[in-house]
Amino acid sequence: MPDIINPTRDTYRHGNLRHTLLEHGIALAREGGPAAVVLREATRRAGVVPNAAYRHFKNRQDLLEAVRAAALAHLARAIETEIDAVQHLHEPHQRARAAFRGVGLGYLRFARQEPGLFRTAFAARPFDVKDTGEDPLTDDSPRGASGMDPFQLLGHTLDDMVAAGLLPAAQRPGAEWMAWSAVHGMAFLVLGGPLRSLDEPECQALAERLVLMVERGLLAAPGM
Repeated sequence: MPDIINPTRDTYRHGNLRHTLLEHGIALAREGGPAAVVLREATRRAGVVPNAAYRHFKNRQDLLEAVRAAALAHLARAIETEIDAVQHLHEPHQRARAAFRGVGLGYLRFARQEPGLFRTAFAARPFDVKDTGEDPLTDDSPRGASGMDPFQLLGHTLDDMVAAGLLPAAQRPGAEWMAWSAVHGMAFLVLGGPLRSLDEPECQALAERLVLMVERGLLAAPGM
């Protein structure tokens, strides 16, 4: 049985069908979050028979895992955009602080602008920051253009704050968990919690206050 229902569509040869199915899976996640990522619907949109899809994704969970990783890559690129925007700052202290804030602001902005992908990034299965490893930058790699995933980008900016003399080295261990839990919690309060009725300017103002609060908390001396 041929892979393609329409014989005039030959773009799926040589492995392109996997990419096409993944793109449709990402579109489904955008539209309805992780529950909307269904392999049969992705194959229907691609115009192929279900058996063709199983050569690339063995089941719905397999596709969902790939979409999850791609969603994390989209998030990483959104964060990278914020970090890149402050690289023109020449003073190391100022640049390190602005980059750290950019991680949090990019994270929260992505959650608001791409709620379906954001939910999918953390809903496919329990998230483990050790999952990513050193895999190549494929279509479903969870990393951005820098080669880092969102968690690694956060850690990198914290390391830069230590190098700039802002964050004492003794306070660096575990700092990523405090920062991440704060912005992640805010994201879900805005998406489906008591803050869901806020408009965009109000959300942005809260995001800036939260990131500043986290920064000050991390930089404060122990016991203060």
